[in-house]
Parts: sequence; structure tokens; C-alpha cells
Amino acid sequence: MRRSRGDTEARLLARFAVLAAIGAAAVLIRALDRGGLLIIGAGLLGLIVCAAGVWWFLAHRGVVRLFGALIALAAPIGALVVFTQSGVWQTALLSSLCWGATLVCARSALRRSRPQRVMRASPAPRPRRPVLIMNPKSGGGKVGRFGLVERAERLGARVILLDPDVETDVAALAREAVAEGADLLGVAGGDGTQALVAAVAAEHGLPFLVISAGTRNHFAMDLGLDRADPARCLDALTNGEVLRVDLGDVAGRAFVNTVSFGVYADVVQHPEYRDDKAGTALSLMPDLLLGEDVSGLDARVDGTALTAQQALLVSNNPYISPDEFSGGGRRPRLDSGELGVLGIRVESAAQAADLAVRGSQSAGLTVLTAQRVEVTSDADEIPVAVDGEALRMPVPVVCALRPGALRVLVPRDRPGNVVPAPPVNWRQLLDLAFGRPERTPEGEPRV
Repeated sequence: MRRSRGDTEARLLARFAVLAAIGAAAVLIRALDRGGLLIIGAGLLGLIVCAAGVWWFLAHRGVVRLFGALIALAAPIGALVVFTQSGVWQTALLSSLCWGATLVCARSALRRSRPQRVMRASPAPRPRRPVLIMNPKSGGGKVGRFGLVERAERLGARVILLDPDVETDVAALAREAVAEGADLLGVAGGDGTQALVAAVAAEHGLPFLVISAGTRNHFAMDLGLDRADPARCLDALTNGEVLRVDLGDVAGRAFVNTVSFGVYADVVQHPEYRDDKAGTALSLMPDLLLGEDVSGLDARVDGTALTAQQALLVSNNPYISPDEFSGGGRRPRLDSGELGVLGIRVESAAQAADLAVRGSQSAGLTVLTAQRVEVTSDADEIPVAVDGEALRMPVPVVCALRPGALRVLVPRDRPGNVVPAPPVNWRQLLDLAFGRPERTPEGEPRV
């Protein structure tokens, strides 16, 4: 079979990754009698001590917190001092560079080897009576800064500008617009507002327009929209196409990104969190992690039981790796028909160190996909953060997915969704570099 340029690049990168890994190991083996074991031992010990320090910093107050902060900072510095004083810093640097090259090449190779399954777009007629709901405070005032109201009205849209000083039921506004004949609903605002109006659009079978005027715009990012210039999203009104995507459901409420239970959901319940995120989280974390009233969460993820979880995150379609839940990650698709699930249970410094060393293989971290997630607790109701919005819901709380429920109108000319680099899988990498070709889901070999 003839290889494409992408296949050839993937195989070459995989071989470079293997060679770089061999180089990193060879540097250490060659230096065994001159400090190779010291490099491994000091590096591993520094990582473990740093993770333990971070845990003490988060889970305690007072002197213990101060001690945790000091050793978290001192551990990597101490490792560097040991390397320098022992005269092995050059060996450690060379090995680290080789290992860094290994990871970069490996992830790039695996990304190129996977066929990019883009979400299919279909032609869309120009809407005749579009209605857009805009929050002038969202994203630090992006609606006014980018002139979204004026531009939308020039394109024939009716704009409903929210009053930031008045609490407004945006779903009721959307339903009223539908009753008056709207043939498209759209939102310039945060993801929580996007979800509420998207649910109304899905309910009435109308297309939905996402305008990236929020703070982080995760939903817009995974749709491939321009987050730097939200005005470009309005181009869909005159030259658009439709993506059919999944819509999450938690206890009857729609969500487009994530539903959080446990620690984060507890923190965002506090009003002071909006103005002082870091300070509020640090002041509450000891009670949330080790407090006497901490009961943990139980969940049934399809047929898998999770017990005593400190944090549980459910996403509308899976992120590419556990790290992506933290905020900067991407979902390669929004139409896979699956929920992403991440559970965290860390109760001691030793478990924190295990998580730092073993990553996704740690017993404290569970990563799954599912069709249905049921969350229970000893309490009658629990705090829940739905797309960042603080709520309380009675247990059990059920998360599910409505596959293909939402039609999103997007501009034909848009940046697109960057394919995230997958986590390193050594078996796949070796097969790609030297072994049998990987097979696509359709059964065709990739070489």
C-alpha cells in the first residue's frame, strides 16, 4: 500500500521517539559509575517530595501548610543542587533533553497516525428571523468591545441585551423568542448561558449560534470557532453550515462542557469565589479534603462503581487525556455519543506522590467513558457545578447524553478544531515505528 505523507511523517517521528528514549537510557547507563543512579534517585525523590509538599499545602493550614509550601519549592531545587555538587548536572541535562524529545516526538507521531475524524457539516439556509441573547458583562465586556450588537443587527438579527444588574431567566427569553417566530437562537455569553439557550433550541429543533464572548469559551473552542474575535462567529448568519453535536443532561438540565461534583462544586458555591478564586479555594480546601464532615461521593458509571470520590467530573464527550479536564484541554469530537468521566480520590501525601509518579495509572485517578452516570451521597442534596454555574441538586443526580440533539450553526470560514496530541502509548508507538500497521475503525490498515 502506498503511504501518504502524513503516514511517513508519523513513522519517522515514532522512530525518532524510540531513538531518543534509547538515548536517554544510554546516557544514564553509561554514567552508572559516575552518578547515573544518583540522577534517577534524586529526580524521583524530588518528584515524590514535591507532590507530598503540594498535598500538605492544600490539605492543611498554619505551620503544616507553610512547611508543605517550603518543601514543594525546595525539592526540585535540592535535586538541582545535588546534581551540581556531584558533578552530574551535564548528564542529567542531556538525559532530560533526550526524554523531552521522546515525549514530543511520540505524541506528535501518535497524533499524525490517527485519522482525523472531523465533525461532519451540512449546508444551512440563511436564517430569516435570528434572535441573539447577549450578556454585556460576559468575558469582561466583549459584547461592547467587539461591537457585537451593532454587527448582529446589521446582519438582520434581533438582539436581546441582558441587564447585568437584573437576574434574568434566559431560557424563558429564548422560549418567548421561539413563540414570536424565531428560526435561530444564539448566545453571546458564558458556557452556562449557552447551555440554557441551547436546550431550548434543541427542544424546538432550531439551529443554535455560539458567539465566543465568554471568558474561556470551551464550547466555542471545541466547535472550532474563533475565540480571539467573537465577531467572526456572526459570519455564520450569512455564510454558515450546521454541525450536529451531542447535548449533556444532568437531572433534566442541559450542559455543553462539564458537570463537577465534590471539591470544585463545593468551592464555587461560595460568593467570594468569583472575586478571589485562589484565596477562596485555599481557605476551603483543608475542610473539603480532610474535614470531619467529608463523606465523599459514590457513583455508578454504567456498570462500574466508584466509591468515596473527592471530586468527580463528567464531560459532554471525552477529553483526550485526564489533564485536559483542568481547563486548557480539548475534546476532539462533540458527537461521539459518550460522556467522559474522571474520578479523583487522594487522601494522603503518599497517595498524592503516587498520583504524581504514576499519573493516569494511579489508583487515585479513574478515567472512563459512559452513557450514564449516577452520583449518590449520604446527604439529601449535593453541590453541583454545571458549566461553572453553582447549583444544588437532590440525590441521586443522573448525567446522560442526548446524541446529536443540537444543531449548531457555524461559519464556513473558521479556525477549526486542532487535533490534540494523545497520551503516549508505548505499544502503539512501537507498532507504528517498526511493527504491523495500525488499523482504522473501518478496518483499513495504516502504514
